[in-house]
This record gives sequence, C-alpha cells and structure tokens, in this order.
Amino acid sequence: MTTSSRPLEGKVAIVTGAASPIGMGRSITTGLVRAGARVAMLDINDDWLDQTANDMREIGGDDAVLPIIADVTEPESVDQAVQRTIEEMGGLHILVNNAGINLRSGGFTSPDVSGRRTDFWDIDPAGWLRVIAVNLSGPFIMSHAVAPHMVQQGHGRIISVTTSMDTMWRKGGAPYGPSKAGHEALVAIMAQDLEGTGVTANVVTPGGATATNMVIPPGGTSPRTLIQPEVMQSPVVWVASDDASGWTGRRIIAYHWDDALPLEERLEKCGAPCAWPQLGLQAVHPDWYGQD
Repeated sequence: MTTSSRPLEGKVAIVTGAASPIGMGRSITTGLVRAGARVAMLDINDDWLDQTANDMREIGGDDAVLPIIADVTEPESVDQAVQRTIEEMGGLHILVNNAGINLRSGGFTSPDVSGRRTDFWDIDPAGWLRVIAVNLSGPFIMSHAVAPHMVQQGHGRIISVTTSMDTMWRKGGAPYGPSKAGHEALVAIMAQDLEGTGVTANVVTPGGATATNMVIPPGGTSPRTLIQPEVMQSPVVWVASDDASGWTGRRIIAYHWDDALPLEERLEKCGAPCAWPQLGLQAVHPDWYGQD
C-alpha cells in the first residue's frame, strides 16, 4: 500500500469499547488498522475481545492489535491499560473514546420493555449512575490518563463519540442523552485546555440511529435500514492523522462525510464546533468566566 493509503503508519491508538461484533468500536478499529495504526483494544467482554482481536490480526498482522480487559470507569484499570499500551506498543498517539451504553445494553431494562421510552422518574438510579459512569466519567478518566503523555510528546489526538443534539434532549432519553451532552461539553473544554500543546480534541458522531447492539430497529425493519458503523472509519482516520493538526474543538457528522469532495468542502458539509457555541453566550456576566 502507498503511504497516502496508510496515513497512520507508525501511530499507536487506544479504542475503548472496541470488541462488540456489531459495534462502532470494532468498525473504528478496522479503519485505524487499515490506515496503518496499531491499536490497543479496550473492552470488558473477554470473549468478544478475543474474537475481534483475531479478526483485526487477519487484516493488519499479528502485531496490529493488543487486546486489554479494562473498565473505563475505574481509574486504576485505565492507568494500567494506558501504561501497558505505551510499554508494549512503543507509544501512544491516538485515543478514541467510543465505549458507551444505554439502559438496555447495560442490563437495566428487561427485554420485553427495552423498546419503550422510560420517564425519568421510572429510571433505576443504579442504571442512571452506570450510564453516566461509562458515557461521561469514562471519557474523562481515559483522557485524563493519556493527556500528560501526549502533551509531553507534543502530539496527540483525542477523538470522542457523542450523539446528535436532538438525541441529547429527546423525550424519554435519560440518562443516555444527558450523558452524551456532558461528553460533548467535556470535549469542548478539553480542546480549549489543550490549545497550543499539539494535542487536539474532537467529536465524530454517526449522525443518527446506528446498527449496533445498543439500538433495536423499529418493529419489522432490518438493521440495514440504520446508519452502518462503517461510516465512522474515514472521518476518524482523518481526524487521527497529521493532516488534521489544525482541527480541534470540532465535531464531524460521519454520515455526511464524502470522500469524493475536496477536503475543505467535505469539512464544510459535515463539520461544526463542539457543543454548539454558535448558539451564543447566554451568561449574564460572560466576562467573569475564566477569572480568578
């Protein structure tokens, strides 16, 4: 393959939630491996991790991936996984915060009601806490663990999977929607904190309901009618590449990514700022923020 077809040659990435047979993490890992990166695959499902890692080795060779059992909600587990990645793969340049759950996939909704929206007062508080832990605290813990290494080396890419704004506040959408809204705000803050370090923080989101184990298609419809996880591959690879060094604090809707367009037109079509700052400052005293 040519260098241009392997823009991530020599890079090492971590992808969280990488192992599900039909998940975005598996698809993102596939794209990174095909682009030349070696990937530490983090997940809590041992069986899925073994199978997906073997599939990735068929694509990229025996050293293409490093499967690691790790829970993104546990700082000690995360620190160990990051250190192991750096030691065994020789570095770390890219983090993809993909791991996510909802009440159904987290086991907090019984199968017979898993397609029904739940009013917030009917939510099991344990389910709320677990979804927030995985979808919001997890990205913070992961980013917190990798940032010092990336800042020290003067280069890094933190890429996060959030969701559409309408999903964040739709009726019956707690706790998934609020967890992703918090994650989006976190990315916007990280991008500002990392300014000038050579480390970027961005969002790539599919753009709607995606065929993963978190989504049940409407009755009688096929998962093929949903967005397919493969749409994430090209935009994630670009955001992870050296060509995207000036792209930070931004979000990409992967469904609208069009490889046939020139890059500038492509980004205009599918890109926007993280957390929608274009809606305008709403604070009564906006000049106070950031002051001691």
